[in-house]
Amino acid sequence: MQKIIFTGPESTGKSLLSAFLADTMNTRWVPEYARFYLSRIKRPYTEGDILHIARGQQQWEGVWAREARGFLFCDTSLLVPKIWSSYKYGRVDPWIVDTLQARMGDFYFLCNADLPWAYDPLREHPHLREALYDLYLDSLEQMGADYVVLSGSLEERKQTALLHLQEKFPHLWGELIF
Repeated sequence: MQKIIFTGPESTGKSLLSAFLADTMNTRWVPEYARFYLSRIKRPYTEGDILHIARGQQQWEGVWAREARGFLFCDTSLLVPKIWSSYKYGRVDPWIVDTLQARMGDFYFLCNADLPWAYDPLREHPHLREALYDLYLDSLEQMGADYVVLSGSLEERKQTALLHLQEKFPHLWGELIF
C-alpha cells in the first residue's frame, strides 16, 4: 500500500482532494484528527493538545490503513503539528519529530496557498498561509520527501494529482481505477 499525504496551509483543498482521490481509486482516506478533536474541546487548545492530536492522527491512519486498497490518502500528517507547534510555541515534542521521520509518506502533495481562503471556525490565520507554505516546502526538502506542489483551481489540482499518481505508481493505477 502507498501512503499518499496532502499537506500545506489551511484552506488549500487537502480534505477535498483526499476524499476525491480515495473515491476515484476506490480506497480509503484518513480525515484530519485535529478537526475532530478541536471541535469537541470546550476551551482554546494548548501546546499539550498538539501532541494529543498528533497521536490521534497516527491512530486514525492505522485504522483506515486496514481497509485501504492500494493507496491510503491522508488529509494531513505529523508535519502539520510539527510546523504548527514550532510556529506557535517555538518547540516540538520529540515524539512528533521522531514519529514523523519514522513514518514518512510514500508521496506528498503540497497544496499551495493560491486558493481563496474559506472561513471555518477552526481556521486561525488567513494572512499567514504563504509564510506557512514556505515552512512546509522547506520541511519537505529537509525530510528528503518525494513531493509535488499542487496549485491552481481545485479542478486543476485534481487533474494534476491524478496525473502524478498514474506516472508515479503505474503498477497500481490500472487495477484500481477501473
